[in-house]
Amino acid sequence: MNFFRDYINYLKDNPNNYWFKRKLYGWGWVPVKWQGLVIIVVAITIVVAGIYIGDYDDAPGVALLGFIFGLGLIFVFGYWKGEKPQWKWGLNEEEKQNQNNQ
Repeated sequence: MNFFRDYINYLKDNPNNYWFKRKLYGWGWVPVKWQGLVIIVVAITIVVAGIYIGDYDDAPGVALLGFIFGLGLIFVFGYWKGEKPQWKWGLNEEEKQNQNNQ
């Protein structure tokens, strides 16, 4: 259970009010504010709408464009309103010390 508590504390530590924070394990972002969640929901809606329209109109290119646009939306807002992504594998020493001081 220590892992989950550390992960929640990591996500809550957001002094710059980022919409997305770096994932604690791997590369990418995790939405930490409601604005980030809205971007994820909009991106998923675009992908699902593209799949539906592509299947309904027998135009598979529309599904591909929806997928590319949805992922592009996440990447644009991730870079713009989030921390710079990097490969991580857990908390580094500085982050551990910051959590212990809280």
